[in-house]
Amino acid sequence: MREQLDESKTVWENVLPTGDVVEVDGRSVHIITYLQNFLFTPDRAKTKVSVLSGGERNRVLLARLFSRSANLLVLDEPTNDLDVETLELLEELLIDFPGTVLLICHDRTFLNNVASSTIVFAENGEVREIVGGYDEWLNERKLQEDDARRKAETAKAERLAKSAAESGTKPAKMSFKEKQELQQLPGLIEQKELEISQIEQKLSDPDFYKTGSGAADLAARLNQLEEELMIDLQRWEDLQTRNGQQ
Repeated sequence: MREQLDESKTVWENVLPTGDVVEVDGRSVHIITYLQNFLFTPDRAKTKVSVLSGGERNRVLLARLFSRSANLLVLDEPTNDLDVETLELLEELLIDFPGTVLLICHDRTFLNNVASSTIVFAENGEVREIVGGYDEWLNERKLQEDDARRKAETAKAERLAKSAAESGTKPAKMSFKEKQELQQLPGLIEQKELEISQIEQKLSDPDFYKTGSGAADLAARLNQLEEELMIDLQRWEDLQTRNGQQ
């Protein structure tokens, strides 16, 4: 993209060929003030592009891109060749952008920082949309794998229980501790279901990912709760069955 810059002209002239005012979010902003948002001092804004560093040239391109009125941006590998300073600036610009951004990028950290949803091509050819960035997709995939494993384990346990029932095996008498557990399990299950619902509500809110407030940790907690809930439900069913057979 750097070849789009006219090296014989200044930063100002490359961003705004005529005039000295840029329209930003419905506001008129002087070009010098606008360029300061892209880390150009007033003197540097009047410098020719030919003497700029690679990082500065990238910031000129960003300044020109975001000076144009648009509600849709399509960016293909925008982080290539960006220095840390420019990369952080781009993250801020995309987070604050009021429209839609279609982003193709190999930088997982960048995706996690700016993406509010991720389009995923699953192994079965299905195209899905996941709330959040790349880490959220990894967590979602792990949840799916864990769910499939739990279903397989539950089906196996049911087959074994059916086999034992058909063979006439009499269930062991419930102990006092197991009877107490049977009474307490519904309350524990209800608490976990409530917490799961609250976490799912947070994770489904795109604004939640803009705050950097530990979405990965919350997704891990959700995974843990769902595993515990499956175990509790299976345990409650087993105890309930044994209690009814006595």
